[in-house]
Amino acid sequence: QANVINLKTFLSAVRLAHQGSDTGALPLSPLVPAKNSDVEKPKTKMIITSRRDYPLTKSFPFSLEHLQTSYCKLARIDSRVLSLRKLRKLDLSHNHIKQLPATLGDLVCLQELDLHDNHLEAFSGALCTSGLQKSLQLLDLSQNQIQALPLEFCQLRGLVQLRLDDNALLRLPCRIGQLSRLRVLSAARNKLPFLPSDFRRLSLENLDLFGNPFEQPNPLVPNIQLKIPLTLLECAARATVNHRIPYSCHLLPSHLCKDLEVAKTCRCGSACLSSFIQTTVTMNLHLVAHTVVLVDNMGGTEAPVLCYFCSLHCYSQFLDRHLQSQG
Repeated sequence: QANVINLKTFLSAVRLAHQGSDTGALPLSPLVPAKNSDVEKPKTKMIITSRRDYPLTKSFPFSLEHLQTSYCKLARIDSRVLSLRKLRKLDLSHNHIKQLPATLGDLVCLQELDLHDNHLEAFSGALCTSGLQKSLQLLDLSQNQIQALPLEFCQLRGLVQLRLDDNALLRLPCRIGQLSRLRVLSAARNKLPFLPSDFRRLSLENLDLFGNPFEQPNPLVPNIQLKIPLTLLECAARATVNHRIPYSCHLLPSHLCKDLEVAKTCRCGSACLSSFIQTTVTMNLHLVAHTVVLVDNMGGTEAPVLCYFCSLHCYSQFLDRHLQSQG
């Protein structure tokens, strides 16, 4: 893009200087500071909203920090996009993406990921343990076909906003309370029958669970999985969790490690794994969120939450209090 005449003059000067000519004879013009308009700044933002504008042969600038490629009918994420290591915001909404590559987790600066209105059926557990674990703050998975999120999902500890509307979710992650920085949660129009017990640990500013087929809680009809006497495995597992004994896949079979990671917590604070009593209780959602969108058209702000008991003693104490509160 250089001026041809100036370039020839410069090359002539370089040749004469190389030959040792007198500097006074060199054909050099006085230096003039470059104007801001003459200096091309690195491109940090690109927005593409139609398939015809999508670059097929031209590379994306490696300096990009914000990229939007919407309404481009993309069936997968372009490998060239996965090389943009400075990306902070990636908007791939309104496409036909069915699967997310594991290399998406290599975008360690990514703070916002918008995937709403695609054809996703799952969100990989590998992405939840990748570089996104610390960087990702906003995740939009709304208007997809996701039925469940992986156990590892709650390792995305940096999440502040999570949107899951208009999917086919049958449950939320059982350890969702680990998302301590989460302030906005939207999971409207899914298929949630109840909320996980860990939901109580959330501290939200905005919560939207409208349009889910929540079941009517009935503490008097529990699901009894309690085995008496407790098996040796159950006793050992409870002791491991209660006393916070360190464990890993190097010490225990991987399936036992996974069981310990999803250990249930009784109302008394003790752990239980495969031997428990389960029921659902009503919770006012204002206990975990400042602003709550109505759960239904009747003006309700309550939803059923799973509740676990490690023994008959704990359940009977709960039942007594429940019956007393009912008059």
